[in-house]
Amino acid sequence: MPEHRDVGLQRPGGQQDCPAALIEVRDLRRSYRRQRTSLRHRPAPVEALCGVSFDVPAGHRFGIVGESGSGKSTLLRILCALDAPTSGSVRFDGQEIGGRPERELGFLRQQLQVVFQDPMSALDPRMRVRDIIAEPLIARPEEDAATRVPELLADVGLPPDAGDRFPHQFSGGQRQRISIARALAPRPTVLVADEPVSALDVSVRAQILNLLGDLVKQHALTLVFVSHDLSVVRHVCDTVAVLRRGEIVEQGTVEQVHSAPRHDYTRRLIGAVPTLRGALAGVTAAELASGQGRGSRPAAGTP
Repeated sequence: MPEHRDVGLQRPGGQQDCPAALIEVRDLRRSYRRQRTSLRHRPAPVEALCGVSFDVPAGHRFGIVGESGSGKSTLLRILCALDAPTSGSVRFDGQEIGGRPERELGFLRQQLQVVFQDPMSALDPRMRVRDIIAEPLIARPEEDAATRVPELLADVGLPPDAGDRFPHQFSGGQRQRISIARALAPRPTVLVADEPVSALDVSVRAQILNLLGDLVKQHALTLVFVSHDLSVVRHVCDTVAVLRRGEIVEQGTVEQVHSAPRHDYTRRLIGAVPTLRGALAGVTAAELASGQGRGSRPAAGTP
């Protein structure tokens, strides 16, 4: 578990504890028009985000957790300036990024990199690994790719000859390591991880999470980690915001939120995490989701 520090958070109805935030989000809203099916009535828009506000101080690990449809992907796209908010403000290192044209976002592209959910879809199958990792360095001519690529392969635990191979020749966990190496290539200050372990086997998830934690510490990165699993966020993050239907219903340190959740939705998320003890006791998925099975007595012989 990472060491948890006192962090600056923007809480509903409160003031900022720390004004020096690398990422500042204020009253962020995003709505989408529905397809019109009637000449007489205009359908109500879909509200994907409804007044989201938070701060991410430099060097911290911030988790965003919520079920499918909660608005995580929309929020992530806006943070990466891949979509524009309907209203509200997103500032990166003091500069507004919401709604700016791509030609004015060079500073963001250099400092923020993303690790995507499915590494196979994120990697070009026709390129060798060394070329995939070196591709972001095209915009950084001062970097020597011949030196930088072996360094990155070593950082993510892959042998030097891995650069001569193609993505399909690796396992899912190894491909995600390649994705992480590519994201680190231009020396970003912020790493955004979008469900980075949800497409991986359970046996390798902990390895990738530990690797991310080690690299964030080693390179002094700020981490924004998006997941539907609160237990995964707890493993790598300092603070967490719980997103439900486009609104943050709870935020704080991961230990505060996990050990003493204030919102019923957060309690349901925690209760929905399956455990070996519960499985051996015969607890059903419905009982886990409702929280009824969390205190079930373990089967005989269960540690």
